[in-house]
Parts: sequence; C-alpha cells; structure tokens
Amino acid sequence: MKITLKDGSVKEYAQAMSVYDIARDISEGLARVACAGEMDKEVVDLRTMVDHDCELSILTFDDEQGKAALRHTASHVLAQAVKRLYPDAKCAIGPSIENGFYYDFDMPSLTREDLDKIEKEMKKVIKENPSIERFELPREEAIKLMEERNEPYKVELINDLPKDAVISFYKQGDFTDLCAGPHLMNMKNIKAFKLISSSGAYWRGNEKNKMLTRIYGTAYTKAADLDAHLQHLEDIKKRDHNKLGREMELFTTVDVIGQGLPLLMPKGVTIIQTLQRWIEDEEEKRGYVRTKTPLMAKSDLYKISGHWDHYKDGMFVLGDEEKDKEVFALRPMTCPFQYYVYKAKQHSYKDLPLRYGETSTLFRNEDSGEMHGLTRVRQFTISEGHLIVRPDQMVKEFKDCIALAQYCLKVLGVEEDVTYHISKWDPENREKYIGDPQVWDETEAHIRNIMIELGIPFVEDVGEAAFYGPKVDINAKNVYGKEDTMITIQWDALLAEQFDMYYIDQNGEKKRPYIIHRTSIGCYERTLAWLIEKYAGLFPTWLCPEQVRVLPISDKYAEYADKVLDQLKENGIRATVDDRSEKIGYKIREARLNKVPYMLVVGADEEAKGVVSLRSRYNGDEGQKNLDEFIDAICREIRTKEIRKINVEEK
Repeated sequence: MKITLKDGSVKEYAQAMSVYDIARDISEGLARVACAGEMDKEVVDLRTMVDHDCELSILTFDDEQGKAALRHTASHVLAQAVKRLYPDAKCAIGPSIENGFYYDFDMPSLTREDLDKIEKEMKKVIKENPSIERFELPREEAIKLMEERNEPYKVELINDLPKDAVISFYKQGDFTDLCAGPHLMNMKNIKAFKLISSSGAYWRGNEKNKMLTRIYGTAYTKAADLDAHLQHLEDIKKRDHNKLGREMELFTTVDVIGQGLPLLMPKGVTIIQTLQRWIEDEEEKRGYVRTKTPLMAKSDLYKISGHWDHYKDGMFVLGDEEKDKEVFALRPMTCPFQYYVYKAKQHSYKDLPLRYGETSTLFRNEDSGEMHGLTRVRQFTISEGHLIVRPDQMVKEFKDCIALAQYCLKVLGVEEDVTYHISKWDPENREKYIGDPQVWDETEAHIRNIMIELGIPFVEDVGEAAFYGPKVDINAKNVYGKEDTMITIQWDALLAEQFDMYYIDQNGEKKRPYIIHRTSIGCYERTLAWLIEKYAGLFPTWLCPEQVRVLPISDKYAEYADKVLDQLKENGIRATVDDRSEKIGYKIREARLNKVPYMLVVGADEEAKGVVSLRSRYNGDEGQKNLDEFIDAICREIRTKEIRKINVEEK
C-alpha cells in the first residue's frame, strides 16, 4: 500500500481514514517514507513522521523490514521481561537477525527452565501492551540516564557514537532502552514467539571482553507460522553436522586435546581421503604439479611475506622473540613455501604458467568462541594451489580456476547452494594492506569483468580482501543460516615483488610474474561438514565410507556372504559383512540407520542360484540380482560420481 500525502500530516490522515482500517495497518507495520526534498527512502516509525508531508508505504510482516521491526520489538519485550525477573542483569544489544532476534545480557547462564520462565513474563508484558514511546536526548543526558539505570554497556555504546549522532531511546512501561529503532506502534501484533536457546557470546565479539549470555528467539504474527518454523528447526537439527557427524562416527572432539582440533575417525578419514584423491587427480589433469612443504618456518619467512605484520595474531608462534635466537611459527598458509619452490631455479617465460598444488595442513589461531565442529577449527587440511603466471596469462588462468571450482561444486551436487563474492580492499583502512591504490583498483576491476563475462552473479564485500590482493570467495550457508567461505581464488600482483620472484622474458629481461592463490574444494574438514548437512548423512555412493553391507540370513550362509564380500572388494567397493546372530529384519534396520546405500541379503535361495537379494536406499527392495550385474552397476555409479534420487520411504 502506497499513499502520497500532501497538505496535511500522516497523523491527520490516519485519524481521518477508516476504509480498510488504515490506522490498524499502520500500527501493524512501519512507514517507508520519502520526505519532500529527500532522495533516499528509509524505514522509520510512523510516530516520527506525524508532522511531515510524504509518500507513505505501509510495511507489514510480509516485508523483510516489517519482519525485522516486529522481531526487534520482541527483543525489547525480552529485555523488559529479563529486567523484571533478574533486576541485576545488564543489557547489551538486541538486534533482529535472519529468522529471529537475540539479546545479550551480562548475567549468569540460563537453563531451558529459565527461558520458559522468561517467556511467561514476556506474555505478561505483551498482554499489558504498554505504549511504546521514542525520545531523543543530548549526549550528556543520555549517558546520565544509562548510568542512573546501571547500564554500563549502553554507556559504552553512547560514547562510541559520533558526536553529531542522534541518540534515541524507546520506552515501554517500566523499561527504557538505547535504540535507533524502528519499532512497531504497539506490542499487540507479537502474537507468536519462542525463545529458542541461550549461549555465551563475547561482548562485541572480542574474546578479550567479558562473556555475556545471549538469548535467541523468534517471533511471528501467526501461531501456525511459528509452529512451522519450530518444526523446521527440529528438522535442521537432524542435519547439524556437529550432531550427525558424531552419531555417524565420522569425527569427535576431546577436551584434553583442545578446541578446534577434531579427531577424524576411520569413516570420516575414508570420506576425506576419497575427496583428496579425486581432487589431486583432477588438478593433475589440469597441469598442476605437486609439492610437499614444511609445516613450520622461521619468522624470517613470514616477515618477507608480510604475514608477520598483518597476520601474526592468527598464527601459532613457537618461541619468544625477545629471548630466542630463532622463532618459528606453524604455517597458516602454503604460499611463501611454494614461492621458494619456484625460486629454486630460474624460469623462462616459456615455463609459465606454473601450477603448484599441495594438500596442505595449516594452523590458524582462531578465537575460542568461534570454534564449531568441523567448520571452524585450528588445524585443517586444504587443497591449496598457487599459479605463477605472466600478466598476459592472468585472466585465462583465473577463469580456469573458477571453472575448476565450479566443476567440483557440480560433482558434489552443491553448485546451487553457493553465492559468489568479490572481496575487496577498504581504502579507508590502508594500513591493513600492502601495495598502491591503483594496483588494487585495477585488479578488482579485472575480477569484476571476469565475473560479468562468465555470467556469474556476485556481490562485492569491502574490507574482506587478503592484505595482498582481492579475491573471489565462494560461500555457502550451514543449516542454521551462517555463511562460511568454502572456496577462495585470489588475484595477487604484489607478493612477487616481496619475494623477488621473476622470469626471463623473450627479450632476456627479468619480469615480475603474477600469482593466483586458489583452492579447488577448500578446507576438507569444512567440506565434510557441508556434505553431512547437505545430504543429512546420506552421501552419494562414491563418498560413502561403507557402500555395501552383506547380510546373511543366518550363520549357515556366512561362507557365501564372505565370497560375495571378496568379489565386491576385488572391484574396489567398500563393503562389510554383518555376520552377527541377529534376525535379518534387525540387520536391515541397522544398516539403514547406518546410512549404507546398498544391502545384499543372502540365504539358501541366493546361494543356490549364485545371486543376491538387493535392497537400496533408492528403491527399497529390488529383488534378486546377479552379483556381476550389481557390481557393474555400482562401479559405474561410483566411477561417474552419480547422485541418485532417494526414495521418500528410505529418507
């Protein structure tokens, strides 16, 4: 709904109109307003525009901004309820987020019972429906108000605001909060909400700050929509790699070993080794040569590259710079090592491009609060590569790196799940980067043109570049909606100078090469987490740690089951025999729970005919099959890396 208002105010218009109950629509939503003389639209409270002529668009819950306003209002209801129940709690921040909201408090950790108690208090607040009032204060008065209410985090936020900033507050009943808005006109439309969980969160995301208690919630205008969302949350919990990966015995973690240092178990190792062999073969087909370089180096290496100045806090340093003659660090990346492979001999322009690939184990000192399963770890393995190229080869080689990444995504069946980002430098924060602005602008323009030429949609992220060059990041969301970078391709026109890398051109002169830093599949641990959640553990057959399970009906057919197993293994199929003295129905159910794609049942009839009875996750009971026929079919499926559609009954 859009209305242009002239010769009167929004307030007068809302009071005068009754058709379709405009006032009610306004109270449910917000106003997107363009005041006379302003070019940009902004989302604001209707209450702030009561004395303006404007063009008015009513936003309801169907609009993203409307959802955000309702949920942000719900976060204030949460804060008001917490302050009533826990008067000593200190309020930090409470934004709306995708699919919900959260609020951070300085207070003890909470149980599910505590959250239920807070929910009840929130319902009381909404039933009271106190008026929501917005007001502004000068800086000193704003600070005084928050100090009187013993809200130190709010005082800190006010002090960080620009001197000319408008400092606004929202008051609802006995609760007042520092807030820029916007909010609903009243609370009555928060008809369905739920507090989802509680966790720890460092103030401002910095582990050096105090750990606060974060409460997550969501809110809707209809109970049915809330119920559907809660059911969705239950469904995605079943896909959460941190839960499912442990249940499937793919990985585990141990406190005495440390955060971010997962133990890959035999089944998980099988999947990663399968991926690794595939990637290495694909890279070699595309002209990559393999290197193997040390896991650590002296600080001298990282000082040349610039990592010591720009990335030292993210490295594991071995030794004390003030006491030790030599200080080492575990490598956070492979690039400077491979540069010295290149520098070991002189190269001609005819030698380029040189494509170095390495399955590298890397170490990064991530914040403890960031650790999560396999997606954020301190030691990981990556399909790392560096291409040393002539400037005239750069665009083609960069395109080829994107093509390799896209091929890998397609084979894994995840090409539709990613977004492409051009990660750029931040010219307002020059100290983070090396090189001249002109070089940065030119390289970013090259990448932008490549993406446009390839027809790949992308977004641009300022400040996300590496310190030595811009990059293409290929990102994907986990089941909870958090986005992680899966694959990176970086354009580097600077580090060859740092390392005095050169090639001899056709005129016999020394020239600086360009470098492409890239991964073809990214971090194997993070990729495994992605695939667990994508397929809910029902991996394509070629990736399954156990592809076939042979199920003898009784001990009498164990010998025949072993013969079947031998033939499967001779053909490179990962297979086992379940020779336990259990009923066949039990064995079948357990094989399904273990997410084995194929089961071969053998008994008297099968042994007599020299066949097997096939059950699959794809078609259920497929009847008796000739073993050679089955082996040919599954080997073809594994070889082609086919992704078969799963029968609904078997999901």
